[in-house]
Amino acid sequence: MSDSISTATVDRYGPPRTETARQVLAGTSFKHEHLAAILQNGLQDGFFEVHAENYMGAGGPPHHALGAIRVDYPLSIHGVCMSIGGHDALDTQHLRRFETLVRRYEPEFVSEHLAWSSHAGTFYNDLLPLPYTSETLRRVCAHIDQVQEAIRRPLLLENPSTYVAFGSSTMSEPEFIQAVAQRTGCGLLLDVNNVFVSAVNHGYSATAYLAEFPLGNVREIHLAGHSEQRDDEDAPLLIDSHDRAISDEVWKLYEEVLARTGPIPTLIEWDSKLPEWPGLRAQAQKAHSILMRQAKAAAGTFGHAV
Repeated sequence: MSDSISTATVDRYGPPRTETARQVLAGTSFKHEHLAAILQNGLQDGFFEVHAENYMGAGGPPHHALGAIRVDYPLSIHGVCMSIGGHDALDTQHLRRFETLVRRYEPEFVSEHLAWSSHAGTFYNDLLPLPYTSETLRRVCAHIDQVQEAIRRPLLLENPSTYVAFGSSTMSEPEFIQAVAQRTGCGLLLDVNNVFVSAVNHGYSATAYLAEFPLGNVREIHLAGHSEQRDDEDAPLLIDSHDRAISDEVWKLYEEVLARTGPIPTLIEWDSKLPEWPGLRAQAQKAHSILMRQAKAAAGTFGHAV
């Protein structure tokens, strides 16, 4: 499946955006309590992300608020319950609702997680890890193909944060993700905080992970805060909590990624213990400043080469 986003994106909500303008987008999670502040003091070169499952009803206040945002800003629709890696078939009713939401809002990005979250008709409030095997690869690819056929556009697949690893895995996580992207044509959503969290929890190098990751397929980046705990053996345990500012280590890793890729649209995830809008806005503005610096560096390099 080919990428349906053209060099100049034109939709019924606003003016065309050039490819450069798309690359330097820096956004945040959209929370209804911030609506008035956003409408009054918005986000230059911004976009907003929502969890699909919160907007699967036909109407009411959630859609009223999201519609108000969508007039002026691109959207990212981020699914959390598709269970892409689950053993069961995809829930067809859930998929229809997901497709309807995508068609209704024409988002800039549509994404889901490399995880499973349902079994035997029960949905769990967790994104659970997978063994990276040929059987899992076949199942994940079949599910992504089904989603992409429904929404008629590429899905972005997000790398997970993990707290356990499977001894049965025959591929590394980056190898698995690269194979999925090659077989399905999906794009990737690189969550830099997830990379850092998993690296610390499993004792490997985040930089080495990214050296193996298919960065050329990344179409969106997530940044988030994490909490720190200790496990039963008093070793560090990081939790992808989305409840605080982004750590210095994650900002550094983000800049390392952009130095290799150039600017990529970036979203600040913050889902609980919400700050006031100016605090969340400041995190997006920091990401935007980094994106602009990388865009200027890339333009300067190109100009020198010419």
